[in-house]
Formats: sequence, C-alpha cells, structure tokens
Amino acid sequence: MKRNLAKCFALFAAVLMLSATVMETSAHARAAGGRSIGSRGSRSYSTPGTTYRQSTPYQQPTPSMQQPQMQQPAGGGFLRSMAGGIAGGLLGGMLFRGLAGAGGMGFGGSGIGLFEIILLAGIGYMIYRMVRRRRSETPLQSVSTGYGSEGYGSYQQQSIPASYRVEEPSGNDVQTGLSHLRQMDPGFDEARFKDLVMDNFFRIQGGWMNRDLQALSPLLTPEMQGVFREDVERLLREGRVNRLENIAVRSVELAEVWQEAGQDYLTTLIYANLLDYTTDERGAVIEGSKSEPVKFEEYWTFTRPVGNNGWRLAAINQKQG
Repeated sequence: MKRNLAKCFALFAAVLMLSATVMETSAHARAAGGRSIGSRGSRSYSTPGTTYRQSTPYQQPTPSMQQPQMQQPAGGGFLRSMAGGIAGGLLGGMLFRGLAGAGGMGFGGSGIGLFEIILLAGIGYMIYRMVRRRRSETPLQSVSTGYGSEGYGSYQQQSIPASYRVEEPSGNDVQTGLSHLRQMDPGFDEARFKDLVMDNFFRIQGGWMNRDLQALSPLLTPEMQGVFREDVERLLREGRVNRLENIAVRSVELAEVWQEAGQDYLTTLIYANLLDYTTDERGAVIEGSKSEPVKFEEYWTFTRPVGNNGWRLAAINQKQG
C-alpha cells in the first residue's frame, strides 16, 4: 500500500513539473511573453487605466459665526420650576418634621413615613406625565446656526468662497497629468509621443526576436533590462527563437499620466496584432502559428526624469478582461 502511494505521489510531482516547464517555455511568445513585468512606481500593484481622482483639500472657513443655540420649548422651564418647588417644599417639610420630632416611621408619627413617600412618588409621577405630554404637543423648534434661515446646507452651497469649496474632480486624469507634465516640458506633444511609442514598440519587438540585448538596453529601464536579459538567455540556452512577423499597431491610447519622485510616468494602451510563433535553431515551428495572427492589448508604461528627457519602457501589463 505504501509503495503504491509513493508511486502515485511521484507521478503527480512529475506531472506538476512538466506543466510548469510547458508554461515557462510557452511564456516567451513576443516581448514580455504575454505576462506583466516591470515597475510602475507607486502604481505597480494597481490595475493600469484606473481613474485616480484628486480633489482640493477642504479648508475650514474663517468668517466668524454665531454659536448654535437651542431654543427651549415653551412651558418646559415653568414645569421644571414647578416640579422643583413642590418636591423641594415636601422634602423640606418632611425633613423639618423629622428633625423636630425625631420620631419613628409611620402614619401617626412625625418624620418621613410611608404615606409621605407614596405621596411624593405620586406627585413626581404626575409632574413627569405633564412635562412629557407638554413636550409631545410642542413642535420642534429650529436650531439657530447663524447661517441664515436655510440652514447649514444652504450656507455650504452659497456662502463658502471659491477658495474654500471642494471641487468635484472632472474624471479626466489624463489631461490633468499632461498639464502637470507640460509645466516642466512645455513642448510635449501627445501625437509625437504616440509616434515614439509605436517606434519603440517595433524596435523592442525586433530586438526581442533577434535576442539582441545591446539594441534593447537604451529603450528599457534597468529593471526591464534585467527581465529581458533573463528571458533572452533562457531562449539561447534552449535553442529557441521567437519569430514575430507582420506586426501591426492598430491604436495607441494614453491611459495614465502622473509624476512621482522626480519622474514622469505615462501608461499607454497598445492594441496590436502580429504573427507570433517559436522555432528551434533549424527553423522548425515548435509553438504558435505562421498563418494565424495574434491580437492583443497591453499597457506599456514609459518613464523619464521630469523634464524634456528620453523615455524608457518601465513596465508591460496585460489588459484584464
């Protein structure tokens, strides 16, 4: 029984290792191998294309305002005064009799007896019922805020100066990011940048197919250079060549633009198709197809030091869904 279990376990482990090997080798289709690699700064763990909204922090208005004061319901003070007077008189009288007579507790003796306790409790209950009924009949009075008869909500909408008001974000974070980017690079042109992205896309795919690390290095950040170096070296060890033909970029769209830590970041969504297949050193097809094109959408993030500097590829992320 133990021997059979050991054989089953060994077979299961072998299947897992084979599956992992197949997944690893098939991951080399096109640059990045259809997986997400690289770094997007503080947004590395977020989904590319997510809308990041930033609103102006709210500042407390400085104009002087009247302190809110609650108006007392009519009759409430009179009833409470009456109740206090009756209770005080009864307690004072019973206390006086108790001190003068120093007698026992009872109906006929001096001091606080059972009858007085019942009488005091009944009077207190009657006063409580009167006050409660009077309050239920009295309409709720408005709170005086000093903001006018419309209340605080109206004051927020009409009286807060523009510098204090929280503006709703427009949702167009790309344009906001571009405006920040142009503060340090007034000559930045969106159309020229898209052309640059397409040029670099072709150059990176070509360097990847030719396994030419020297051609790739100027186009990649150091982190991306390390990832591509590992992939290219693995292809060389395995004697495999990833062939990319008939590459066509259908569209390049700006998805995110932001700045952090002295760097510009610009994420683009690239929609492209190409023939993507892998051969051995003799040219025999191992994976993929030489006739069926592959369509894909990927987020390519480029970065540079803030200002009019050269862009480098910092990350490739697969579009989800």
